Amino acid sequence: MARVRFTILIGICLAAFGALAGERFLSAIADLPLMPGLTEAAGSAVVFSKPEGRIVEVAAHGAVERAAVLGFYRRTLPQLGWRPDGKGAFVRDRERLALAFSRASGQLVVQFSLAPK
Repeated sequence: MARVRFTILIGICLAAFGALAGERFLSAIADLPLMPGLTEAAGSAVVFSKPEGRIVEVAAHGAVERAAVLGFYRRTLPQLGWRPDGKGAFVRDRERLALAFSRASGQLVVQFSLAPK
């Protein structure tokens, strides 16, 4: 329980700091920064809560390259407690975050999927 409170407190602090620094976060995953150059797709967030944990799907898009997105999250997420777990995936505590990529209208679409491990 203490770890959950600590994680929530860190998320609130990061959100406050990010707002001051101009950093944006995904609406459905409050402690996950949105890479500069990406815009969250309106209405894309889907959130489920279950006893094992939360399941969240949200998409973002932008005129960026896949390698730049992976590089940003590989540098940023370890500072937030996430560890790499294969190509385009990260784990923290009992959650796994996966990034999937596609293209639409000439832009890169990044699908963020958060689920229990």
